Amino acid sequence: MATVYIGSDHAGLELKAALVKRLSEKGHDVHDLGPATTESCDYPVYAKGVCGKVLADAGNATPGDEPASFGILVCGTGIGMSMTANHIPGIRAALCGCEFQARATRQHNNANVLCLGERVTGQGVALDIAELFLNTAFEGGRHLRRINQIEG
Repeated sequence: MATVYIGSDHAGLELKAALVKRLSEKGHDVHDLGPATTESCDYPVYAKGVCGKVLADAGNATPGDEPASFGILVCGTGIGMSMTANHIPGIRAALCGCEFQARATRQHNNANVLCLGERVTGQGVALDIAELFLNTAFEGGRHLRRINQIEG
């Protein structure tokens, strides 16, 4: 099972709570990095906190290695979290709204952070997306060459 760091802003709090519950029940080692209330907050703070933990666990890993841990970020649309996370070197964050995207971004992009939008993706679908994301392996091969072009 995976180690998962999860964070949200106030607009993603309900979905984050459902994800923490479901993923913990499935045996994942889930770390909720906040927030704990619906009081207005700034999503970049939580995106940077989650991504920092993912990078710390990665150590000297290369883009082709399976992630040592994953991050999940939730805001109203998932867009702000995705934009913030993808500004951090070593993070490959993907905003996914369906299972196909979650599977493909792990297989082809070796994404280490999943972004979700509570206001645009139903809770049941989001839970399925998260499980698929965490349980799909990177295919490597030609995909690694492309990732190296992003990272380099």
